[in-house]
Amino acid sequence: MTVNLNVSCFTIPTDAPESDGTLEWDSTTIVVVEARHGTVRGLGWTYGPEAVAAVVKDKLADVVRDRDPDDVAATWIECGKQLRNMGRPGIAWCALSAVDIALWDLRARLHGVALTTLLPPAHERVPIYGSGGFCSYTNKQLSEQLGGWVAEGIPRVKMKLGREPENDPKRLDAARKAIGDAELYVDANGAFTAKDAIRWADEYVRTWDVRWFEEPVSSADFEGLRLVREHSRLDVAAGEYAYVPADFRNLIGCVDCLQADVTRCGGITALLRVAALCDARSMDLSLHCAPQLSAQVGTAVWHLRHLEYFHDHVRIEHLAFDGVLEPGRDGLLRPDASRPGMGLTVRTPDLERYRVA
Repeated sequence: MTVNLNVSCFTIPTDAPESDGTLEWDSTTIVVVEARHGTVRGLGWTYGPEAVAAVVKDKLADVVRDRDPDDVAATWIECGKQLRNMGRPGIAWCALSAVDIALWDLRARLHGVALTTLLPPAHERVPIYGSGGFCSYTNKQLSEQLGGWVAEGIPRVKMKLGREPENDPKRLDAARKAIGDAELYVDANGAFTAKDAIRWADEYVRTWDVRWFEEPVSSADFEGLRLVREHSRLDVAAGEYAYVPADFRNLIGCVDCLQADVTRCGGITALLRVAALCDARSMDLSLHCAPQLSAQVGTAVWHLRHLEYFHDHVRIEHLAFDGVLEPGRDGLLRPDASRPGMGLTVRTPDLERYRVA
């Protein structure tokens, strides 16, 4: 029996203008892949442009069609070969990620077990941190969002900064006042030079008790990341834009905590290998966004730090899927081991008005 792939794209507007240290946006596109084997369907997705769907249809659908649904590792390797001449990092690897995720979900459903059970789990629960705090927000919006997460029991939150560094102290004041003693993280999305990042890092710690500095410089600036790590008291993190294995290897020694995005890094098959890279070095891994999926995969990560509970993806995944997980009052997501696969179904009628492909 064959495995067939269906691909859809939906572009969903943000609920307000959003920006970080280096980018502005007003919508997010989710590319949804369904892998069908008989009457059973597995679900996967990634966040990227419509071109991702074309790669799935033109390059990967034929590879998957005649393969055993249990043979996910070999299928992943063969898909990777087909993407070689396209340039693996970027759009091509997002396409592979969505397909691999759909195949893992299909495999779990065919066996009648939860995805977290199939992986298998090292933990039953995944710590999260609230993530948003966009540079485009007013201080009131910033305070309400971050303070709201803390009031809901999430003990750590992250805000964007670096777009207008001169305005960041007032924004940080508002954030700290809103969240009380909760942990405060910051993310510059590569907005600073290494020396400016070091100067700001010292102030972040001294004045606002910031604990985490994500992408203080570009994630491609390995020496800059290493310099900030060595000359600041903050945990430096990067990796959300890592795609192929070499991207993660290059970040080792440059950051205190490695990040990985399962919807970009090659899917579940690849993320488990990134986790093993961290395990070999007793190094923490933090999962980037896509919380409904990452919560499942995070249970299998031994040296798991936490998962980014990102505002945009939380909105989209609640709109797109039935069966979504909700955080407990302890700031943890708990996958439901009683539901096959990820336990999600696509809410197609609610998505139709956003369809672009």
